[in-house]
Amino acid sequence: MSIKPLADRVVVKAAAAEATTKSGIIIPDTAKEKPQRGEVVAVGEGRTADSGTLIQPQVKVGDQVLYGKWSGTEITIDGDDYLIMQEKDILAVL
Repeated sequence: MSIKPLADRVVVKAAAAEATTKSGIIIPDTAKEKPQRGEVVAVGEGRTADSGTLIQPQVKVGDQVLYGKWSGTEITIDGDDYLIMQEKDILAVL
């Protein structure tokens, strides 16, 4: 990938939205919920504290993460959809 996030930003490839329910009902595109899970594909260098020290990010490339439903900015690179968000928008690492 040709994108390098700055500071404490993280690039996440969102997981595909569920196409069917557990009972087998097909969900139409208009009713699919936005995924809240994805894989980290790029991480910035970290943020700078008020004291001037660099705080390293807690996530790394390849981590499966959970994030808020409306977190991040959607971008498309080479036909693939990604989210760029701040590390603080990530709720948990799976």
